[in-house]
Amino acid sequence: MHLLVMAHGDVGRQAVDFLISRYREDVALVVTTGWDDIARAAEGAGLAWLEWTGNAATAEAIAAQGGSFDLGVLAWWPHLIRQPLAGLPAAGFINFHPSLLPFNRGKHYNFWALVEEAPFGVTLHAIDQGVDSGDIVAQRAIPYDWTDTGSTLHAKAQAEILALFCDTYPQLRTLAFERTPQDPAAGSFHRASELEQASRIELDRTYRGRDLLNLLRARTFPGYPGCRFEDNGVVYEARIEIKRVDK
Repeated sequence: MHLLVMAHGDVGRQAVDFLISRYREDVALVVTTGWDDIARAAEGAGLAWLEWTGNAATAEAIAAQGGSFDLGVLAWWPHLIRQPLAGLPAAGFINFHPSLLPFNRGKHYNFWALVEEAPFGVTLHAIDQGVDSGDIVAQRAIPYDWTDTGSTLHAKAQAEILALFCDTYPQLRTLAFERTPQDPAAGSFHRASELEQASRIELDRTYRGRDLLNLLRARTFPGYPGCRFEDNGVVYEARIEIKRVDK
């Protein structure tokens, strides 16, 4: 196995740590978004690494190093991968996606899962020329209830996608894994630009209680804006806390 790993953030760092500790000989190259803990871990393990400089430039930098790759892994990777980079690994790239595909392709999976009361989970999928539309390789459902928020779903997805990758990698490295095509007409897709408008509360609009509570808890995420509404020219933010009360 000659593995190309492109990793970002805490989930990416933990995925790289897992590979170094268990399958160091598989990792041919690590790509990061900068000099970070992932780059330090790769360098400390004696692995080659590069900094992301865009699709074309990164592909050129990788090609300049020579070698070939059997499989690529996008571990919480924040950028879309396009040709010629996407074609470097012979078996393509496997991407970490924090939703139960085909539900919530695209952005802000934790928000839309709650607002639309959609099934939630995490997925490893092959990339194609679409956005989160490639064949499903492995996935795992995550239950949630009224006490969950955008913040708690984000945390659950981070933990579960890492566990799913660790459990699935022994099969991935054989390249003998199954691929299940997605139905392009099924599930849902959301763009990043949809979030702010969907998070606005209109004071004179009629809402079902269920819908309003879902909207408020979906934008309850410390460090990020809550739902917004305006009254007499003043803008306010609203968040919510829901606790289960045992009878």
